Amino acid sequence: MTDPKALAARFPGDFLFGVATASFQIEGSTRADGRKPSIWDAFCNMPGHVFERHNGDIACDHYNRWEQDLDLIKDMGVEAYRFSIAWPRIIPDGFGPINEKGLDFYDRLVDGCKARGIKTYATLYHWDLPLTLMGDGGWASRSTAHAFQRYAKTVMARLGDRLDAVATFNEPWCAVWLSHLYGIHAPGERNMEAALAAMHHINLAHGFGVEASRHVAPKVPVGLVLNAHSVIPASNSEADLKAAERAFQFHNGAFFDPVFKGEYPAEMMEALGGRMPVVEAEDLSIISQKLDWWGLNYYTPMRVADDATEGAEFPATTPAPAISDVKTDIGWEVYAPALKSLVEDLY
Repeated sequence: MTDPKALAARFPGDFLFGVATASFQIEGSTRADGRKPSIWDAFCNMPGHVFERHNGDIACDHYNRWEQDLDLIKDMGVEAYRFSIAWPRIIPDGFGPINEKGLDFYDRLVDGCKARGIKTYATLYHWDLPLTLMGDGGWASRSTAHAFQRYAKTVMARLGDRLDAVATFNEPWCAVWLSHLYGIHAPGERNMEAALAAMHHINLAHGFGVEASRHVAPKVPVGLVLNAHSVIPASNSEADLKAAERAFQFHNGAFFDPVFKGEYPAEMMEALGGRMPVVEAEDLSIISQKLDWWGLNYYTPMRVADDATEGAEFPATTPAPAISDVKTDIGWEVYAPALKSLVEDLY
């Protein structure tokens, strides 16, 4: 195995080598110091959603072992740490009282990074919505975007003086389509109207988060992390090429277009716009505020064919077979050329 420091030394001098985590995946201590449940706490404990009903109650016990964990990062020779902040620790009900003990934990974490010379890249939302907000509809409700605005302002007012950068959201695609349309992630909905509402309200919350960060911590570069899909048609037929374009709009354009163009994709809106929530006059200008940076997460190509079934719902595609025999442990196709083509397509 290559020594991590030797590996890091092979990269250009201006390349920042880092590691990343998500709060629910590592922290544990889900009932400690005023934290209340998130939608993932509930989802994990509902039979049939998570393997053997595994949950985040202990996870990596990072809440208690954070100093040792930061020492591990330092020992690797890594220069940057991207972590997410648990909304249920900061404002446990999503609205209402602020939990100072939750903020204190992230104070210690950020100070610990600084003491070790590790740059801090915080993410405000990595999917762990306070469960109480589901009483008002969760992300399907516009009020959740306003609740996020207050949460973002609270976090950045406390930590912004020591952060090197902040992301409003990690992978909205997952929090929208996986969570509200496909039912795979919390809260496990399978409803296009709910998904479209979540899409717009998460995009809107991102815009509110940018505003909040710049209001209280104007020196912190603010951005967004998107998991874009390299969409590859199954063939060069006109039907498959059109299917790939629809898939690109649905899986990428739904998030890139409002942020970078101030609009939703035209064909997608033609098909689904009548099922959208109310988009108020200023929404798209709020969503499309200029960013200081954006992050790209790429995993595996999305190969699609046209779904010719009558009445097939937009984007009306079916999965196409992989062409690479190399797979990850969870069965995802390993296909490096798609990263290059994806960056070119997005550019």
